[in-house]
Amino acid sequence: MHPPALALETVGNPWLWLGFLVLVLVLLALDLGVFHRRDEVIRAREALGWTAVWASLAAAFAGLVWWRFGANKAIEFVTGYLIEQSLSVDNLFVFVLVFASFAIPPKLQHRVLFWGITTAFFLRLVMIVGGTALLSRFHWLIYVFGGFLVVTGIRIFFHEEQEHHPEKSVAFRVLRRLVPSTSRMEGHHFFLVENGRRLATPLFLALCMIEISDVVFALDSVPAIFGITLDPFIVFTSNIFAIMGLRSLYFAVAQLLRRFEYLKAGLALVLVFIGLKMVASSWVHVNAFASLGVVVTLLGGAMAYSLWRTRREATGSPEA
Repeated sequence: MHPPALALETVGNPWLWLGFLVLVLVLLALDLGVFHRRDEVIRAREALGWTAVWASLAAAFAGLVWWRFGANKAIEFVTGYLIEQSLSVDNLFVFVLVFASFAIPPKLQHRVLFWGITTAFFLRLVMIVGGTALLSRFHWLIYVFGGFLVVTGIRIFFHEEQEHHPEKSVAFRVLRRLVPSTSRMEGHHFFLVENGRRLATPLFLALCMIEISDVVFALDSVPAIFGITLDPFIVFTSNIFAIMGLRSLYFAVAQLLRRFEYLKAGLALVLVFIGLKMVASSWVHVNAFASLGVVVTLLGGAMAYSLWRTRREATGSPEA
């Protein structure tokens, strides 16, 4: 029998899971099949509108969870959503670098991100179901996850930012060796036939690099949300709503990301807090509302401080 702090929640049921999966598939079909059928540049104003749409859908879902399962579950969902959305900021930097490295035209970037995040949808499902199964069978893994998050948070906090080159990474070299490819574009196609050979275009290579980056970032974000709740349905839905809005968020704020230079420090502190919470879960209980307050305070403070510092630097104000 598991300790009370580790007991898996029972919110999810087959019909609930099926209903959510159908909802997501319908939204994805509408996204690419109706609203973005043509390859075109996504303007900042349109992206902001879609960002608001996805955030509103997440808020409505949180309200539904509150109505059906109570305030505690809704707060867990919101906290998980905020953590995943914030940790995804690093993913946005990767998008910028990948598209620049492979010279992906702006009008084709939405299609790459659509399929990248759609595939991430299924990868997250596998990771979360697997993580839930492991935690239900080996509850001591919660301490392993917690320790991993603490170490990761400390490493991120003290790690100096370096310039990244995706095309020089080991993953890219292995990918080029395994997948025959060409540097030639063929519209929005991921493959083309050249001299009788089927070759991957730069779009496909960019898609693969985005998928690899998502798996890497999920190694931080999924355990972090397990530190908030052990309910797989809440973990999964908060993850999916966050990554569903990631495309529009990229087009809305890609040029503003550099202004949030201290957000990484805030995220590091969030990971350390959640890791310590998981390690101490058998002895200390931190309720969902308190966890949400800590997460919002750390992330909001980091963003506010980033904006304040960059504004001071832009105006040339003297240091205090």
